Amino acid sequence: MTTNNSDILIIGAGMAGLSCASLLTQKGLKVCVLDKGRGPGGRMAARRAEIAGETVSFDHGAQYFTARDAGFRRVVAYWEEQGVVARWLAAGEDAWIGVPGMNGPIRAMGLETDVRWATRALALSRSEEGWNVNAGEESFTAEHVLVAVPAEQAAELLSDVAPKLAIYPAAVRSEPCWAVMAAFAEKLDIDAVCLRTPEAAITWAARNSAKPGRTGKECWVLHASPDRSREIIDLSKEEAGTVLLADFFEQIGVAPREPIHMAAHRWLFAMPVSLKGEPAYFDAELGIGIAGDYLHSPRVEGAFVSGRALAELVLAARS
Repeated sequence: MTTNNSDILIIGAGMAGLSCASLLTQKGLKVCVLDKGRGPGGRMAARRAEIAGETVSFDHGAQYFTARDAGFRRVVAYWEEQGVVARWLAAGEDAWIGVPGMNGPIRAMGLETDVRWATRALALSRSEEGWNVNAGEESFTAEHVLVAVPAEQAAELLSDVAPKLAIYPAAVRSEPCWAVMAAFAEKLDIDAVCLRTPEAAITWAARNSAKPGRTGKECWVLHASPDRSREIIDLSKEEAGTVLLADFFEQIGVAPREPIHMAAHRWLFAMPVSLKGEPAYFDAELGIGIAGDYLHSPRVEGAFVSGRALAELVLAARS
């Protein structure tokens, strides 16, 4: 088994984990980030597909983000200069998207950090030397370990080794969401680029191909409501996609069209009910901490603020 050593080990390479890693790296610490995903994104993921000989990207997780926190606004301005984000006025004056997919800024942050993709943290243990993370064929050791994954996953990882911290994510319940990615040969008879219908089966529908920097002729992303997602939670991806596409056409009052491409993704932990407490927690005695949007607000910005807050707690403890 290969062992990797670092000052800080972060589990989760989403917005919270990478915003934390970015600041710690800037301060000269050796940081390693583990993520079970095959590539950057998390809930800012983008799914690629070959449609009619063209590579198309669907934003099937977060659709856009806002920037109201002063620190986050500065970072977003930098991302805009780098060409990895752009405004999307169709969704609002303060709406931003990643370019060329929603995972644009995650990908950029990952390039500045030592991220081990497709590496799942199976278990945590602590010894006199520090923390050890079992990741199957590899193990990772560090003085501090920081957990920046969805609440339900964090609670499971922490329950035995840091029960006082585990209390926070264990108190969170996240709503599920089925997402559908569909492409059509011809433009649908819909003028709007995005549709919000909070009380309906499909709460969000967006013409993904109309976003800045996107390709594809007529590509849509649909998000089902938590209630509708729970109703069909155990359907196969193909079945769920068919059901939700029918819901969509019924809602908009347009004759159903057969897609030339359709895929579905089930987000089990799509929307956490955030806690009203601190944006991050760090146990300096044990050398372990947590961050995530569930601690601040269930948004991309909330994840960034939480990750940055955890980094500051770690730096304060080390100083």
